[in-house]
Formats: sequence, C-alpha cells, structure tokens
Amino acid sequence: MYNLLLRLRKCAWAGYSVAACTSLLALALRLAIGHLVSAPYFTFIPAIILSTLAGGFGPGLLCSALSAAFVLHFLPPLANHGIHWPNPLMVTLLFLVIASLIVTLTEFSMRANIRFARATEQLQAANEMLEARIAARTEELLETEEQLRQARKMEALGHLTGGIAHDFSNLLTGITGSLDVLQLKLQDGRLDNLDRHIATARRATHRATRLTQRLLAFSRNHPLEPHVTDINALIAGMEELIVQAIGPAVVRQLEPAPDLHTTLVDPHQLEHALLNLCINASDAMLKGGTLTITTDNTTLSPPQAAELDLPPGEYVTLTVTDTGTGMTPEVLARAFHPFFTTKPAGKGTGLGLSMLYGFARQSGGHVDIHSVPGEGTAVTLYLPRHDGATEPLPGAESALPPPPQHEGRGCVLIADDEASIRELVAEVLRDRGYTVEQAGDARAALEILRSGTPVNLLITDLRLPGMSGQELAAAARATRPCLKILFITGYAESPALRAALPFPDAHILAKPFSMAALPPLVAGMLATPILGENPAAL
Repeated sequence: MYNLLLRLRKCAWAGYSVAACTSLLALALRLAIGHLVSAPYFTFIPAIILSTLAGGFGPGLLCSALSAAFVLHFLPPLANHGIHWPNPLMVTLLFLVIASLIVTLTEFSMRANIRFARATEQLQAANEMLEARIAARTEELLETEEQLRQARKMEALGHLTGGIAHDFSNLLTGITGSLDVLQLKLQDGRLDNLDRHIATARRATHRATRLTQRLLAFSRNHPLEPHVTDINALIAGMEELIVQAIGPAVVRQLEPAPDLHTTLVDPHQLEHALLNLCINASDAMLKGGTLTITTDNTTLSPPQAAELDLPPGEYVTLTVTDTGTGMTPEVLARAFHPFFTTKPAGKGTGLGLSMLYGFARQSGGHVDIHSVPGEGTAVTLYLPRHDGATEPLPGAESALPPPPQHEGRGCVLIADDEASIRELVAEVLRDRGYTVEQAGDARAALEILRSGTPVNLLITDLRLPGMSGQELAAAARATRPCLKILFITGYAESPALRAALPFPDAHILAKPFSMAALPPLVAGMLATPILGENPAAL
C-alpha cells in the first residue's frame, strides 16, 4: 500500500483523480447512511486523508472543497427525513478549517515517512557499501598476514642458512668420502669392510634426507594436520635445526620428562613454533646465555585451568626458557598482539608469538609467558594429553634387504628430467627382470605410450619440463585406463599433496628413496589390478 501511494504521488494527475473519486465515493456513502447519521461530513474525512496521502496538499484541498460543495448541495434534502443541522455556512467554514489542518498534518506525516524511508535506503546502501569495503579490506589484510607469515618463515630460514650449509657440507663429505674409499678399495681389489663404508654413506644420506624434509615442511603452507605426537622424540629430531638456529654462543639444555604423555597436534606446526621460540630466545641473548627446553606432564586444577582459559585435566607442557634481556610488563601485555615486535625495523614481522598463540588455541591448548627484565623469559605451551600410540620415527637403514627371489614381469616407463635418477631406477628394475623405457620429459613419455609399447606402469616425477607429472598421468590414463601410476617427488608426502593427485589409486614415493624399496613397491602395484582390469593381462 505504501509503495502504491509513492507511485501515485509521482504523477500529478493521479492525486487529483483520487481526490475526485474518493469525494464522490464519500458522498454516495453519506447519502446511503443519511437517515442513520446526522453529522454531514462524517464520511468525507477519510476521503480527504486518502487524497492527501496519494497526492499531497493540492489533491487534499481539492477533496476538502468538493466535500464542502457536495454537502451544501446534496445534504439539505435530508431535512425531509427529519435530520437537521446548524447554520450550513458556519459549519462549512469550520469544516474547511479542520480539513485544512488534517491535510497539513497528513502531508507533513507523509513527507516525514518518505524522508525516513529514503534515509533508511541510503543507510542500507551505505551499510552494504561499508560491508563490501570491509570484506575487501579483510581479504587484503588476510593476504598481507599470509605474506607476513611466509616472511616469518623465511626469516627463520635465514637464521638457519649458514648453519645448514655447514651441516650439509659435512653430510656430503661423509657421502662422497665413503664413495671415494669404496672406489679406491675396488680399484685395489680389496673387498674387506665395504659394508662399513656403505653404512656410513647411508647414515649421512638419511640425515640429509630428514633435514631436507624438515626444511620443506617448514616452508610449506598447509592447514593443521594433527597426529599423535611424542614431543620428546620431536625435539630430539629437531636438535640439529635448533643448534644451527641459536648459534654457538648459546648453551643448549634439554630436560625431557620421562614417560611424557602423547598429544594430538600438528607436528610440523609444533616444529615451527619451537624453532621460532628458540630463535626469539637466541635474539634475546646477544652476548650468549643458556637456552633450556623442558617437557613435563601436568594436571590443571579448576582454578588453574580457569586462569588459562582451559578445561581442567591433564596436559603436556613444552617450555622454552632463556637467560636473556626479558620483557617489561608493558611489552609482555602486548606480546601476543599481531605485528607487535621489539626488534629493529627489518628484523622481525611481529607474528611469531601471535602465530604460536593461534596454533595453541586451535590445538586445544594455551600459551603462557613469564618474564623478568634482565633475568630472562619462559614461554610455556600447554597441549591436551592424548592417549594414543605414536608412529616410530624413521631410522637409518644400516643395510639393504636381500633381493627378492622372483623375477619381475611387465614394462615400466620412467619419466624424469634427471638422467642419473632415470638410469639408477632403470638399472634396478632391469636387474629384477622388468622391461624399462625412459623419457626425459612428458612429451617423450606420451610418444612412447602412443607408439603401442605395452607399458604396465608409469613412474613419473611430479615436476617435468613443459607438463607436470599430474597432467602426464591424466593424459596417459585417458588412453590407457588400466595404467598404474607411481609418482616420485622431492616433496615430503602429506595429505595435502595426496589430495592434489588426479587419481586416488596412484602411489607416491618421496625422494630420496631407497632403491631397495622400489622393486617390492613396483611388484605390489603390478600385482594389484585396477577396477575393470583383467589380472591375467599383467
């Protein structure tokens, strides 16, 4: 109804038409009930109000004038029915005055409603614009925060660069030195103690592999992937990284609690948090000091839990303590604020502790800081206890397993742009009886597949020149639906990486891998038919 009145007010003739029609309708109604009601203008008041709402002052006054004229002309005959009213002229003048007041009040009320509606529309439009700007600004801030998160990781990696290069030089020396000794002994025809040098090279390779995978996991951006974690084992595995991060001037002390409970947490994110805490502690001890990493089992009573905003119960704590400069109460109060840092410009992003706080809350825990200026700082991470068995950490393989007794059957296509890897894989598989084809890129691999060569298994790197391994696998499966796929990659396997693969039945082998593990994996894949495949065709 309100919208209809607004549309009528936009047309000048519409309001006057409403005034004429409503006044005639009021007259007809008044004549119909004239013998029941003596008031002459009783039915004309609503007509005047409606005319004013539909057209404004003009139509309202017109309806008032028409009403007065109709009453003077048509109502005197009602005296024949015994209905009399006072002096018609005086009553008519009084009616016109009252009608003018009604028209004025109605028009002012209508205009106020129109202004309020327009203001409401403008406010709604302004709110929508503001929400759009807030959403755009929020997205921009999230992007900036994500960039700063990565900058924080790169800052931590910067602390590690020199030490990592030194550590890798030591590892490569152990590998190349062992190979050199093996070569010299083979040239001299001496075959004694070869296993010892092979084991030395393999241990160095294993340490380099673990270090590389930890660096890859540290630099990768991925959502939380909680696993049942033994924090003591995690710290022990990170010891090399921590040593390189804090430098030689800082003394490191590890105080692991015996029989430490396990906790459900993302181990990679916990490694990030621990490494950042160690770097912060090292930065607070410019002249050297002691860094202590402590773990413990603790039970929070209701008052203690309420103080930390946690439910009461059993928790695992990880505490990093330094003997550095400490923090004043003012600095401590802002320690978890995003982008707040006490480091010089260009030396910190101010996201380290805020990221740690967010990670702890996401994991169902909390972070607590105690600091005394001039004495040092202790940062304690509380994580809920989780009763579950952890997967054992991978250990160094001391020797190759004995080769299988059966010979392999089938043709394997190897697609990798690194010639040394192709040759090694091809040699190992040929020694097991497989037919092997090689391709240095995806285009060459597709030519072999389209040539009619009976390939049963495709081994491809995820990164190939011109086309990714996923795209190559998809193109290969389009022509050969029963082709097995094995991806080899320099990235550590993770749920995020597996989710990015085009086929759920594909396998992943992370580089560097043991050549002894490859033949059993290939044999198992070729022995497992894909849905719809005839096993006899293998």
